[in-house]
Amino acid sequence: MQQPDNYQDEKQGQPPANNEDEQPVSVKEHDLFAARHMPDLGYDVNEFKVLHWRLDGWKKLDKKLTSPDFECGGHIWRILLFPFGNSTAPQNDTVSVYLDYANPKDAPEGWHACAQFALVISSVNDPTNFIVSNAHHRFIAEESDWGFTRFTELRKLQYPQDPQSRPILEGDAAEISVFVRVLEDPTGVLWHNFVNYDSKKETGYVGMKNQGATCYMNSLLQSLYCTNYFRRAVYQIPTQDDTPSQSVALALQRVFYNLQTSDQPVGTNELTKSFGWTSLDSFMQHDVQEFSRVLMDKLEAKMKGTIADGTVTKLFVGKMKSYVKCIDVDFESSRVEDFNDISLNVKGMKTLRESFLDYISVETLDGDNKYQAEGHGLQDAKKGIVFESFPPVLHLQLKRFEYDMQRDTMVKINDRFEFPFEIDLQEFLHSEADTSQPWVYRLTGVLVHSGDLHGGHYFALIKPDRQTRWLKFDDDRVTPVTDREVLEENYGGEALNGHVPVQAQRNQPRAMKRFTNAYMLVYARESAMDDVLAPFTEKDTPAHLKQRLEEERLANENKRREKEEQHLFLTAKIITDESFSKHDGFDLATFDEKHWPATELPSFRILKTEPYPVFKGRISKTFNIPENQIRLWVLVNRQNKTVRPDVPVPETEPNLTVESIRTNMAARQTDLRLYLDVIADPAKPDPQPNHIMVFLKYFDVEKQKVVGAGRAYVSRTSKVGDLTAIINERMRWAPTMIIKLYEEIKPGMIEVMKPKQTFAQSEIQDGDIICFQAELPENEIRDLEVQGMYATPPQYYDFLQNRVLISFKPKNEEISEENPEFDLILSKKMNYETMAQKAGDTLKHDPIKLRFTTTQSNGTPKSILKRSLNQSVSDIMSPHYTTQQSTVILYERLDVSIVELETKRSLKVVWTGIHNKEEGTHPFLLPKTSTVHELATQLAKLVSLTPDGSNTIRVFEMSKDGKHQREFSATEMIGNIPEVAELYAEEIPLDELDQADDKKIISVFHFFKDPSRPHGVPFRFVLKPGEKFVDTKKRLQARLGVTDKDIARFRFALIQVQQFKQPSYIEDDDAIYEHKFQPDDVLGLDHIDKTGKSRPGAGERAIVIKG
Repeated sequence: MQQPDNYQDEKQGQPPANNEDEQPVSVKEHDLFAARHMPDLGYDVNEFKVLHWRLDGWKKLDKKLTSPDFECGGHIWRILLFPFGNSTAPQNDTVSVYLDYANPKDAPEGWHACAQFALVISSVNDPTNFIVSNAHHRFIAEESDWGFTRFTELRKLQYPQDPQSRPILEGDAAEISVFVRVLEDPTGVLWHNFVNYDSKKETGYVGMKNQGATCYMNSLLQSLYCTNYFRRAVYQIPTQDDTPSQSVALALQRVFYNLQTSDQPVGTNELTKSFGWTSLDSFMQHDVQEFSRVLMDKLEAKMKGTIADGTVTKLFVGKMKSYVKCIDVDFESSRVEDFNDISLNVKGMKTLRESFLDYISVETLDGDNKYQAEGHGLQDAKKGIVFESFPPVLHLQLKRFEYDMQRDTMVKINDRFEFPFEIDLQEFLHSEADTSQPWVYRLTGVLVHSGDLHGGHYFALIKPDRQTRWLKFDDDRVTPVTDREVLEENYGGEALNGHVPVQAQRNQPRAMKRFTNAYMLVYARESAMDDVLAPFTEKDTPAHLKQRLEEERLANENKRREKEEQHLFLTAKIITDESFSKHDGFDLATFDEKHWPATELPSFRILKTEPYPVFKGRISKTFNIPENQIRLWVLVNRQNKTVRPDVPVPETEPNLTVESIRTNMAARQTDLRLYLDVIADPAKPDPQPNHIMVFLKYFDVEKQKVVGAGRAYVSRTSKVGDLTAIINERMRWAPTMIIKLYEEIKPGMIEVMKPKQTFAQSEIQDGDIICFQAELPENEIRDLEVQGMYATPPQYYDFLQNRVLISFKPKNEEISEENPEFDLILSKKMNYETMAQKAGDTLKHDPIKLRFTTTQSNGTPKSILKRSLNQSVSDIMSPHYTTQQSTVILYERLDVSIVELETKRSLKVVWTGIHNKEEGTHPFLLPKTSTVHELATQLAKLVSLTPDGSNTIRVFEMSKDGKHQREFSATEMIGNIPEVAELYAEEIPLDELDQADDKKIISVFHFFKDPSRPHGVPFRFVLKPGEKFVDTKKRLQARLGVTDKDIARFRFALIQVQQFKQPSYIEDDDAIYEHKFQPDDVLGLDHIDKTGKSRPGAGERAIVIKG
C-alpha cells in the first residue's frame, strides 16, 4: 500500500450548520445522508456504496489501520485511518482519514477510477452525532489514496461539540463510515491532471502551440484542418518553389501536414512569419471572423488558376436576397449577393432559430413610410432578407461583442443563447429555392471564448467526422468531451453550481454568470457531409511536401540527437593568423564581451575522448597545412580578465585526448580555445630556447581600427626596440620609420613600452600583445583630435572598451530606402550631441531636428529622449540594456528644432477636403496654447478650398467604433488634445451651414459587408424632407466625388446600433428623412475598401496577411 505522504485537505471536516426546520440526518440513512452532504456534481453515477467500520479501544489502536475491503463500481476500496495523525501532521493531535484504492498493483495498466466520497466519524450510540468531509478525486496508480490529513482535531471527538451534548468518542469507541459514488467517465479525462497526457494516443489528433495570444487563430485552423475538403484544396496549391516564411499557402500546408503526422503539438511561427507578422502581432488577440475572411481572401487568390480554384466559394459561400415587395400590387425590387458567413444577434435572442428569424424578419413600410414603387406610386410594402442558398459548410458568427454607444466602448454579451446539434434551415429559404435535397445541417464545430472583452482564451470543440466523438482542441491539448460540454456549457447565461464541481456541501442553487460561451458555430449540410468530410488518403498529400518535411524531420532528429549527446562532445574554436588579421578588438578574438558580438571563428564539434593526434589530423585537412607544420597553443583566462595563448599542446604524450587538454590546460572553460601556430621550418619544430611568442597589432590611424599583424618569436634578452625592424619589414615600411610600441595589458591599461628595455625587464611572456603605430607629428595629432578621431592606441582602446552597437529604426514610417534602419558603433562615453551628429550624418538630416525614442525589450517605444549635454550614451542605454549586445533607438525626422518642441505641440492632421478623401497629412508645430481655430487657419493656407464653398474647416477625431465624428470646438487649446488622438479635417459643405429649421444632419461611415469593420473616415450629411433616396444618392455621389461606375457598386444601409438589428439596406424609392433617427443611428456605405486602411472597432489593429 502506498505510504500516504501526499494527502491534501479537500474540505475541513465540520458538519454543516443545520437550519432550524431541518431534522438531523442519521449516518444510517444512506440516501438522505448522501443527498445532504455530497453535492450533485452533474455526472452519472455508476454505483453507490456505503461502508460502516466500528472501532473499539481507540486509545490503544495502532498508528495506522485499514478497514475491510469493499467493492464499488468494479473497484476494491477501503478506509485508511491514522487515529493519531499521520507523519505529516502533529502526532496525537489530529485524526487523518483517507479513501484508499485497495489493490493498485493488481489493477490493469493505465487504470483509473473517478469517485466522489464522504468520510464520516460518528458516535456508536447516536448516528446523528458526527463529523463529515467530502471530496472527489481521480484515483490512479500514482495517487491511489485521497482524503484528509487533518480530518479533525482529536479533542473534538473526545469532548461534546455544539449542538451535541455527548462526545462522538464515547466509551473509547467510534464508527468510521465512507459513502462512495463511483462516477461514469465518458470522456476518459474526468479530473485528469494531464501529466504525461498524450493527445495523439488518446484522440488521434494533436494540438497547436500558442505563440502568446494566437489561441483564436489555433481554434479556427483546427476547424479548417478538420474540414477535409478544404485541406485537400490547400494541398492542391502549387508551392514546390516557395519559401515557407514568405508563402502563406506553403506555411499552411506544412501546418496541416504536421497536424496529420506529428505526435507532438504543432508550432505556427512559420505561418505567422508568412503573414508578415512580428512577434508583437502574435501577442495581440484579434477577431476570428476578420482573421477568417482575410485568410480566405488570401487563399482564394492563391487558388486562382489551379485545380483548387473555386473551392472557397463552393465550400463556404451562400446567397441571400434583400427585397422590397408591394402588398397590394405585383411589384418587387430585389438584389442577390454572396455571403461567406452570417453574423447573428445574441442580444435579445434565446435560440439560434430565433436569431435566424430575426435576421429575415420583415419590416412593413406603410403610413408615412410607404414605398415609392416604380409605375405604382406610394404603396404598402414588405421589406426584408431571405436566403436563396446556404453553403455546404456554414460559418455562423455569434455577435458576442457589441459596441455600447452609451458607454462608448465594446462590451461582451454573455447572455444565454442555445444552439442545437441539428437544425433544418429550409424555413429561412426563399420559396423558390431548390429543395430536392433536405437543408438539414449538423453541428461540426463550436469556437469558444472564455473571458471578457479585454482578454481571455479561445478553444475549439470539433466533431471531425460522423464516427469520431466530439473533441476539445485547446491549444497544445486535445481531449474528448461530452455532449453537455459542447452545448450546455457554451450557451452562456447563468449556471447553477449544482452542476459544476464545487466544494460547497449544500445543494441550494446559486446563480453564477458564465463568461465561457460560443462565439462561432460551424454547421455542415447533412447531404454534403460525406463529401466535405471524406476520409483523407495517402495520395491526398503532395509528394513534394512529404519529401521536404521528411528531410527536415530527419535534420531535426539529428539536431535533437546532437543535443542529447552534447555531454559527450566539446567545441574547439581555432584562432588563425587570418582571423587575427581581421580582429578589431581586445585579445586575439572576442569571446564574452557584454555589448559586442563574439568573433566568428572556425569551430569543431569533437568527441571528448578523441585522441589529440586524430584531432590534429582534422585541423590539417581543414586548413590544408601539413601536420608537421602545426603547433596548437591553448588559450587561458588570465587573472586580469584577458584571454591569451599560454602553452603549446605537448606532442609527446600518446594518450592525450581533447578533453584532457581542456581539463588540465584550460580549466574553467566550456569550449577549448586554440591558436594555430604555423611552423615555418618543419626541421626545427620547437621554438629556440629562451624565446617567447608575442602577437603584434597595428593601429591604423586613417581607418581608425586595430588589426592583427601576426606573431613573432623574440628572445627574452633582446630589446623591445628590436621589434622595429621586424615590424617595418612586415609592414613594408622604410627601415627608418619611427614606431611607437604599446603593451595591451588589459582593457583600460594600454602602456607605452620602453624600447631600450629587454622583453624580460618589460615582463613580456608568451601570448602577450604589442600594439604599434607609426609615430605622428604633433600637428597631425591635433588635426585628428579636432575631427573627433583617435590619434593614439590608448585613445582607441578606450573607445573599444566602451564601444556599443546602437541600432536606429524609423519610429513612424516603414523601413525603406528613405527611412533606413542602420547601426552605429558608439562609445558609451559619447554624449547625446555626438550620437545625434553621427545619426544626422547617416540620415543626411540636421541633428537638432532629429528626435529619438528609447524602446522596451520587445521593440515598442518607451520614452522620448530629452536633449541634454551631460547625458551620455551609457545613460541612454541603462538600465534596460545592460545584458544586451545592442540597443534599439527609434528616430523621427522633424521639420523644426527639438528645442522648440518643449513649448510647442507637434500635430499631424489628415486632410479629407470636401470629398471625404484622405488627400494628405500635414504636420504642424504650434504653441500649446494655440486654439483649434488657429490650427484650422494654418491648415487653410496649405490646402485647396472650394472656390464657391464655405471656406470653413472642421477639425475632428473619429469615435472608437469609426462611425461618427467628434468635432473639436474652435476655442479648445491644442495642448489639451490627447497625444494619441488621430486628427482629421475637412471643408464643411455649404448645406451644413444653412440655417433651415427642417434640416436634419446625420453621420455617414464606410464599411464592407460587416458594419463592425469600418474603413475610411466618417462624415456628416444633410438630409432633405421628401427626397427619395435615388436623389439622396446623387448628392452623396457629389459629396464623395466618385464616378457613376463607382457609386453603382455602393450599397446603402441604415445602421441602428442600439437595437442590435441587421443593416437595413435602402432602396431608391425610400425617403430616409422620415426615419426617426436616434443619436446612434448612422447611414452606412457598404463598398470595398480600396485604401487598405481598415479601422477595426475598439482600437484593434487590423489583421494584415502579406505572404
